[in-house]
Amino acid sequence: MKPAPPAGGGWRYLIALGSNVPHPRHGPPPHVLRAALAAIDAPDCRVMAASPIIASAPLGPSRRRYANGAALVDSALPPLALLDRLQALEAQFGRVRRGSRWRARTLDLDVVLWSGGTWHDRRLTIPHPEYRHRSFVLDPACHIAPDWRDPETGLYVKQARARLTRRARLPKARKPHATAPGP
Repeated sequence: MKPAPPAGGGWRYLIALGSNVPHPRHGPPPHVLRAALAAIDAPDCRVMAASPIIASAPLGPSRRRYANGAALVDSALPPLALLDRLQALEAQFGRVRRGSRWRARTLDLDVVLWSGGTWHDRRLTIPHPEYRHRSFVLDPACHIAPDWRDPETGLYVKQARARLTRRARLPKARKPHATAPGP
């Protein structure tokens, strides 16, 4: 069943953007992300805010560094329709969905959070299952949606980022055990 958008408007989505392969028309990865933001912005899918673009190390076997960002999008599209739109856009930018999971890609667009709460089916899971463990998602997201609360953990995006980036405390030094004097 298709969820109905809230009265008086659409849904709000937090979208993660990534690229680590230049595009023949748009140029290097940061330019690919700017072009993708412009392509996402349409009458039924408005980009309300975009984060600064950051550089990050790749996951998996790819050797190329990534350009990453995040966008807040308002849309009347339900989650699966938005996913279809984003995957079509990835394909227009040359993304091929075959081969290694962590391969280099011209454009990667992921739905991270949704104002409707949670969504789970075979094609899409919201909140994105891995976003809480990825600084390349949380760092840009904190620029535009620090106070968005994760419906599964109850944490704000800024709290999830703080948990990921805080240094672990050193264990307390143990007191030496008293030993009995020898004979």
